[in-house]
Amino acid sequence: MKSKTFQKYFFNCFLLTIPVLLWDYAFTDRLPQAFQAENFSKGIPSFIINIENGSRLLMFIFISLMPIEMLKTIQNKGLILYVIGTLLYFASWLMLMYFPNSTWSKSALGLLSPAYTPLFWLIGIGLIGDSLYFNIPYRRWWYFFIVIVFLIFHNWHTYLIYLKIE
Repeated sequence: MKSKTFQKYFFNCFLLTIPVLLWDYAFTDRLPQAFQAENFSKGIPSFIINIENGSRLLMFIFISLMPIEMLKTIQNKGLILYVIGTLLYFASWLMLMYFPNSTWSKSALGLLSPAYTPLFWLIGIGLIGDSLYFNIPYRRWWYFFIVIVFLIFHNWHTYLIYLKIE
């Protein structure tokens, strides 16, 4: 009985973030110098960093409370969007890693692409997760609101980095 309970809580939407987290961990050191830990937050206003990190934490907590159940058409569409979004995210990194001097990688659109492409895989996760483990009424807009706040501040942070290196 206890293993079934554990399995129930183990298969949550956080599992969908693992490929992205592993990718980030494995390849961050190959991104342009502006994205390295010693430079990434240098000169960025603390309120931007605090709201970005706070909303990121809330987003991951929320994701961890959403079970993965692929029972509805919208969840299957969410999975497709998640896969496409994850591939776009990986491609945005590959462009910066392998073609750092290209017009794309030096443009705001290119340099910010790892910051805005998570929109797609995060929306996919939001469509996959349609409930919470706790007996609380669930509304997708709660999750999407947190994602929007996170992405606004994450992109603002990255744009400020772009302005520093331009």
